Order: sequence, then structure tokens, then C-alpha cells
Amino acid sequence: MAIRKRTRDITPAEDHGFFGPDSVAWKVWGYPTSLTIGFSRAVVVEELDPNLVASVDRTQDIYRRPKTRYDRTIHYFALVAFGDSRTTARAADILVKVHSKAIGTEPYGGGRYDANDPDSQLWILVTGWHSVLKAYEMYGPGRLSGAEEAQYWAECARAAELQTCSPDDVPRSRAELHAYYERMRPVMSGSPIARRAMAHLMDVSQLADDVPLVARPARWVIGRFFRAGVIATLPHWMREMGGVTQPRAMDLAARPVLRTTFAALSVSKRLQLRVLGLLSPSTVPVVAPILLGVPPVTPEVLTPREAQERYGYDRPAEAHLAWRAKQHDKVFGRGEAPSDAGLVESEPVLGRLA
Repeated sequence: MAIRKRTRDITPAEDHGFFGPDSVAWKVWGYPTSLTIGFSRAVVVEELDPNLVASVDRTQDIYRRPKTRYDRTIHYFALVAFGDSRTTARAADILVKVHSKAIGTEPYGGGRYDANDPDSQLWILVTGWHSVLKAYEMYGPGRLSGAEEAQYWAECARAAELQTCSPDDVPRSRAELHAYYERMRPVMSGSPIARRAMAHLMDVSQLADDVPLVARPARWVIGRFFRAGVIATLPHWMREMGGVTQPRAMDLAARPVLRTTFAALSVSKRLQLRVLGLLSPSTVPVVAPILLGVPPVTPEVLTPREAQERYGYDRPAEAHLAWRAKQHDKVFGRGEAPSDAGLVESEPVLGRLA
């Protein structure tokens, strides 16, 4: 009876989305390492893509409105993992329009970049899913079994159907993942804008700038261990490229502290949601039904393709082509700024921009 009372205020999801309670995705993404250390690692590693970081640097959003950007990005990550099929398919469709604004000329290589480019989208997907798994391994229950790991990457390939990249290009094993990173390594760059963005994104204190004076020492300690924990998950070549090196002693010190912290958080789903609410308030309604065991209206699991057909959305690679062409003409043809219409349209789904 007490559990029922605590869950009455939780709105059930329409369905199980794209994975469901038997998935490895829910097992890994549902652990408190995922939308904290795992998410932070993902957005940090992403900045090594020179095209991606060029679009990030051009908008300056991560510096001007870090809380909003963090909240909206975690919200989308969580929708893919846990959201119902209708809402997530809509969000993926809108995100294509949002990314149509992220085009321009890369400042160091001089080539054109486009956030909807399949290679950039694959990098975002793979680094995101790998980062969440890496945090789970280091600061959570540990490595998955061989069968679970194979299922996890198969589910990652399913998530690729929500982006402009191809599921066929997603690594399906640890060996394929390492081979992918080796192929990408010569393309990556620790440019000045990448190093600045990486350092900034590891500073979680910016997300709690309104804490009382008495709590600021605790915020500083948490921030130090959080940053150390993110860096400890990175291979040395990424650390050196991004200029985020730290002593081995910090690697060793972070692990037991964070493992203990996340183990304690995992015991209380309510506490886990409170911590998530501090980082990303808009994400709580997405994750709460899953963590608290509130059944969906329909216990159904769809594939992204099935959802896109059911709700009338194009595949992301084919979505909004005329709109994207207009954006290219504005930026590359007439030298004007791209339209913000996609961003405005995304607010009801991903949260307010300011």
C-alpha cells in the first residue's frame, strides 16, 4: 500500500518504448552511473570530433546557458533509453531540425560541418552508449556477461534508427568498438576549442551555482571527485589530446569513492531521482516510471522504424530535407545565420531554451 501511494503522482508511460524491462539497456542505463558520470563522459568525449565541437563553439550555448543545455541533452539521452515510442520518435524527428542549425565551416581544417552528417551522428551514438557502459563497469556492478554485452550493442544499433547514421555501422562487440576508435583516432583533434569545451563540461559546479554558502565546500568536493571520475574512464590518448590529464593517484582514489556512492544511490530510487532532478529536472518524468516500477498504459515494445511508420515520421536520414537545404542555402549560399525554428519547435518536447 505504501508503494502505491508513493507512485500515484507518477504518470505512466504510454508504452515500454524501444527496449523494455528485459533489455540490457534498461539494466545499464537505469543504474545511477548512467545519467551522471556516464553522460558527462559522453559529452566530453564528443568534443574531440572537430566538426561537432565547431558547431558547439559557434553557438556558445554550453557557456551561456549550461544548465539548460545539460538538461535538454540528458532529457534526450533518457528519452531514447526509457521514453515511450511516440514521444521519443517525435523528439528524434525534431532533433533533425535542431541539428540543421548546426552547420558552418570548421575553423581549423576549413571544411564544412553539419551536425546531421552520418559520421558525426555515429560518433555521438557510439561514444554515448560506450560512456554509459564504461561508467557502469568502473563505478557500478562491473562488466556484463558476453551475452549481455552482445545484446547491449544490438540495442545500441536499434537506437541508431533514431539518428541519421546506419545501424549497420554500429560496433557489435568490444573488439569492434576498439577497432572503431582506432579508425576514428586520426580524425579526432584536441583543438583549443575542444580542450576548452571538455574542461568546461566536466565542471558540474556550474549546475549548482545557487547552493547556500554553507554547502559550497561539499559542492567543491563532489565536483572534484566527479571530474576525477570522468577523467579516470578516459584512455590516455584521449586525455592527452584533450589536455585533461591527472595523476594516477586520482584515478585510484576516485574509483572506491564513486563505487560506494553509486551503490548507496542505487538502493533508493527516490534518492536517485532527487539527484537526477538537480542535474536535469525535465528528465525526471521520463525516468521515474521506470525506476519506480510504474507499468505503462500498454506493455508494448516497438522498434524505431515501427514507431516512425505508426506516428508518421520519416527516417531521420530522410527527414526535413527541404528545410535542411534552405538552412544550407542561408549559411553557405547567402552567408546568413541559420534559422532557430527547429530549436523553438523542440521546447515542448525537450524543455525550454532559457
